[in-house]
Amino acid sequence: MVAKKVAESTPNEFERSWRLHRRLVRIGQLLMIAGALVAATHWLAHLEAFGPGQPPGWLDLVAGYPTGLLLLVAGAIMAGRKRPSKQTR
Repeated sequence: MVAKKVAESTPNEFERSWRLHRRLVRIGQLLMIAGALVAATHWLAHLEAFGPGQPPGWLDLVAGYPTGLLLLVAGAIMAGRKRPSKQTR
């Protein structure tokens, strides 16, 4: 006969998964802040708040609103993680 291993979660494993969860949520929140800052800076550059002249066209397509939106969406996905739960018997 083959013995089956029963996967039991220990409090130590739960704490480790909770710390990982919180770290990923915080990284997601930081990504969302970075995305908002990129979009706001790009918008202010269009308003010529940093001096005369508009950003070049390639910068508009690469580092402007699309990058801000991408960072916001990626951060929201990471920050919206489901909480880890304790495994009960």
